[in-house]
Amino acid sequence: MALSYAIIGTGGIGGYYGGRLAHIGCDVHFLFHSDYEFVKQHGLQVDSVNGNILLPTPQAYHRTQDMPKCDVIFVSMKTVNNHLLKDMLMPILHEHSVVVLVQNGLGMEENLSHEIPHASIVGATAFICTTKVGPGLVHHAEYGTLTIAPYNECDINVLQQVVADFEKAAVSVNLGDDLLSIRWKKLVWNIPYNGLTVVLNAATNELTFNKDSRQIIIDLMTEVVEAGRCCGAKISDTFISKMIGMTEKMTPYSPSMRLDYEAKRPMEIETMYSNPIAIAKAHGYRMSKTEILEKQLRFIAATMY
Repeated sequence: MALSYAIIGTGGIGGYYGGRLAHIGCDVHFLFHSDYEFVKQHGLQVDSVNGNILLPTPQAYHRTQDMPKCDVIFVSMKTVNNHLLKDMLMPILHEHSVVVLVQNGLGMEENLSHEIPHASIVGATAFICTTKVGPGLVHHAEYGTLTIAPYNECDINVLQQVVADFEKAAVSVNLGDDLLSIRWKKLVWNIPYNGLTVVLNAATNELTFNKDSRQIIIDLMTEVVEAGRCCGAKISDTFISKMIGMTEKMTPYSPSMRLDYEAKRPMEIETMYSNPIAIAKAHGYRMSKTEILEKQLRFIAATMY
């Protein structure tokens, strides 16, 4: 089964995964915003620890209205723009299209299913250090595993083919059936590290190896694990130490929220902080430490311009 792919949001995430698929000959259509003219002239470059890729003539578009309908649509744009998603997706959806939301936080699948009730929706998380460092240029430092799980009814044959395509492209993919746990597990890392790199103006290594900030990270992670479990997520007792251990080995890194802050772009506070806080509260758990971090981030966002 040969699938056609659309990449909505060709930044660090979309550029890397879409670039890998296109490199092995998959039919990949990339949506670009500010990089469109540059990429049309110079191509898409992915500099990666797993081998560099240059796509000299990628199938690049500036509007989804100009794109073909695709079998699998990877949405890797920031959730602050999800209010635009319905209008962006409608021109490229066919009856059996699968929409894969490679985004941070909670609530994205539910919102999209309300807006496009007939859509087959899959949630995904990426454990990867990758950044768009210039027009048409993506830098991939390490890791890269993609974890996906259906939100509603999807064709399992399509998902299995997606996994096969990525494996051929040297990308590890875990296909699961428990999206709730997948989302909360990603928050165990995202909530402390994204927010604290902004509030404390520090990279991941500085936070991890300082005893005081490390304790804040552990406290926040513990709260996220407890909140997730109250909501029904399955998270092991060793998961926090696993996340800390992986971050200790990680190249010093500024996650997406710090990059957005430094570039004076809107930060993903709603999906990454406000939604988990509200969902946990509805299940009887108050994320008091996360609430403090959320308020700090909202103050910074209100005063950063």
